[in-house]
Order: sequence, then C-alpha cells, then structure tokens
Amino acid sequence: MGSIARDDPQEALDLLWRFMALANPVFARCDDSNGIISPIFHQACEDLGVVAVLAKASPVTLADQAFDALVVNDYGQFDGLISALAKALGPEGLGRLKQLMIDLSNRPVEKRAAKDRVRIGYGSSGPIYEDEIAERSRVGTVKLALQEIADAQGDVDAFIAQYEADTRTVPKIAAGIALRLLAAGRADEAWTAIEAAAPRKSRGWDWPDFDWEDARIEVLEALGRADNAQAARWRCFERSLSTRHLRDYLKKLPDFEDVEAEEKALDYARNSTNLSDALYFLVSWPELNRAAALVTQRYKELDGDQYEILTRAADALAAKHPLAAILVLRAMIDFSLTKNRTSRYKHAARHLRDCESLASAVADFGTHERHEAYVARLRLEHGRKSSFWGLLV
Repeated sequence: MGSIARDDPQEALDLLWRFMALANPVFARCDDSNGIISPIFHQACEDLGVVAVLAKASPVTLADQAFDALVVNDYGQFDGLISALAKALGPEGLGRLKQLMIDLSNRPVEKRAAKDRVRIGYGSSGPIYEDEIAERSRVGTVKLALQEIADAQGDVDAFIAQYEADTRTVPKIAAGIALRLLAAGRADEAWTAIEAAAPRKSRGWDWPDFDWEDARIEVLEALGRADNAQAARWRCFERSLSTRHLRDYLKKLPDFEDVEAEEKALDYARNSTNLSDALYFLVSWPELNRAAALVTQRYKELDGDQYEILTRAADALAAKHPLAAILVLRAMIDFSLTKNRTSRYKHAARHLRDCESLASAVADFGTHERHEAYVARLRLEHGRKSSFWGLLV
C-alpha cells in the first residue's frame, strides 16, 4: 500500500490478491480467538478497492476475481469485498458479478448417495453431512452477494427480493429494508415495512431492539411526525436508560425545556428498579451526585459480579464521593470472597487497598462500617482464605 501501490498499482493489486489467498490456510492453522489476525485480512480486503481504482483494473476481470474469492470465503476474510470494489467494478463489473452469482444460484450442490456421504457432525435434527454444509454455503454466498450488489447499484427492490416474505418481518431485517427505502425517497413504503415487523414483547422483557427502533425514528422524522419520533426516543430511554436516545431527545427540545426534561430523566434513572443499569447510566451521563446517592441508599443491592460497571463507577466516584466509591469496591470484594472466585482475589486485594486509601477522605461513614470494622469482619468471615490475605502482605 506504500511505494508499490504508488509506483506500480497493478503489481500492488496482484500482491494483495496473493496475500488474501493466504487467509484460508492461515486461519486453518491458527487460533484467532483474540481477534488479532482477522483485522489484517479485513484491512487488506478494503485496500483491494483502493488499489483496484489506482490500477484501473478491468471491471470484468475484477468481477471474476471477486467471484472466485467469495466462493472460498471460509473465514469471512472477504466480507465487505463487493462494497470495497464497487467503485472499481462500476456498472459493467457489478453486472458481470451479479450474473455470475445468479448462475451459481442455479447450480445446487449435488447430494451424494447415502454410501458416499461424509458425516462431519451432529445437529439437533440428526447427522450433518458435508454436502449439506456446502449447499448452505452456496445459498448464503449468493444471497449476501446479491444484497451487496443491490446496495452498490442502489437497487432497493433487488435488495428486498433476497428475503422471503416471512423474514421481512424480522425486526433487524425490516430495519435494513426501511432505511434503504427511506434513502430511495420512499418513506411511506419504509413505514409499512417497519411497522410490519414490530418486535414482540415477552413477559418480563421489554428491552428495545435498537436497530428497529432507530430505523422507525428515522422514518417518523422523514414523514414529518416529529412528536411521534420524540415519544419513541423517550420510550427507548425509559426501557433501557440509553444515554444516546436521551441526548437525541433533549437536542430536539426548545431552549429551557431541555433542562427540565433532563432533570426528569435523571430522577427516573435514579429510581430505576435495575440498579446496575441505573448506576451505569448516571456514571456515563455523568451525574455523579445522583450516582453516589443511589449507591449509599441501595448498596446492599449491588451485584459484585458486575465488575465492569462497578470498577468504572468506583473510579468515577472516588474523587468527590469516596464513601460511595468504597461501597462499590466492597461489593466486588464481598462477591469474590463469598463466591470463592480465586481468580479475582488479586483484584479484590487491590480494591481493599483502595478502600483503605479512600477511607481517610471520608469524614462520616454514617450507618456504614468504618474501614477498620469492615476489614475485621472480613478476617472473621474469610480468615482461612490465605491466598487472598497473602496478597495484602
């Protein structure tokens, strides 16, 4: 992508294709659970599009290369390839690639005779055979490619056609369809698409499907139904304590009204039945006074297993609300020791040292244990856990 792309873009393009050909054998030999390798190939895939334009590659040749790549996309290394190459492919190349994919859609994988079938595992419905996996891969490759080609061509109807009628009522799919219809200036059709896929509410679960909700809000705005869009933003906030939806809601309000609405929202969050969500929201906003009050009043409800939320909260509260920070740290310490989470003892010991440091800044512990009393109780209840106490020596 440096001097070769600048001086000889055709050579750079050939080298990138050769590099991408390494993906399948590399992934077959490596454990990429830490996600180090994938981004390298994804970046190279994006770079193909840049260099293909510089090299003024033949659209037909490029379409053939893209097709050959997509049918061996075993590890997702070529995800996004069509979007990356769209400019270089142009109408001619996109048309060629579309026809190749249509031809592939008409060539199902031949099902082998029973005696020749290769079983590769078991599923909920019985054995899984190699030819079945190959057929699923073929169908999926064609579907995704035709969707990307439709997007590149700006053909929303071709994009929609890749979905069966019953799948168009899946909220995430409907959201994608509605946004594309909206971009094409077909707001009324976008509304029909999004409303036909309203998520079903299950008992005890009312978390928003954000893809669907956000698409619906955009459609409402496009239709001039600003009040309905505002109501939808507020409802998303109420159900999830989403900072993003609250900020969007407040931005749409007239001056001064936003201040009153913000106070209402912060009070609503503080009174939420879900303490972890409320604490996360108040720390993120940030509204540390309410966050501290929430902790000191409901500290017994803190879930010490929510260490990602609690660690962030303790760090945020430490400077101006040391007592609240101590109570948050104690929740994680208590959980680690009570549940015998030895892998967290190192963190618990660090939290206890932080509590000692913060205690000097607390003028009045009120009804809460002073630090010395808390440590004494820990020794009484968990004195045998030498692997923890040894970390404090």
